[in-house]
Amino acid sequence: MGKDLYRIDLSATVNKYIGETEKALERALSAAEELDIVLLLDEGDALMARRTDVGTSNDRYANLETNFLLQRIESFGGILLVTSNDAERIDQAFSRRMDASIILRPPDQVRREAILHSHLGDDAEVSDALIRDIACRCALTGGQIRNVALHAQLLALDSTSLLSDSALRQAIEREYRKTGTPCPLRSERTLAAVR
Repeated sequence: MGKDLYRIDLSATVNKYIGETEKALERALSAAEELDIVLLLDEGDALMARRTDVGTSNDRYANLETNFLLQRIESFGGILLVTSNDAERIDQAFSRRMDASIILRPPDQVRREAILHSHLGDDAEVSDALIRDIACRCALTGGQIRNVALHAQLLALDSTSLLSDSALRQAIEREYRKTGTPCPLRSERTLAAVR
């Protein structure tokens, strides 16, 4: 499209004071229209959450923010991209205003292997058997694979050696601990037997 893409920083936009969030959103949307840029609202479910029953003044003001954003998006003369890891939280009124919804599925085994290779780089001394095992058994997202590769590189730097099977294995196990699920990798002895 040849247009610049700007990301709305939620930490700078959302404000605890009444009306300030709406002012910040209005400035961002107006600037996007004036500059003819594409706006990215990352983790959009934080602003586009379902309206709640009004039980407190906080609920009322949260609903006012949602209503403002609904009205402003309706009149927005530009392109707004919204990402979310939890699209179910987005109010149906926002969903109706979206021209297109694209569901990005986690990468399959072939793509996981390619993503891992791209993040490990050429200097890694990681066995093909371990990379295949990770790609086959570890149903990670692209972002998680990136985290694994970065952590493995940090472990290698810490030990002043090239990135190895051991560092990559430790990084995978750490990523699974973060999710609270058991790591599905084969043990090192099983991998040695397969080789």
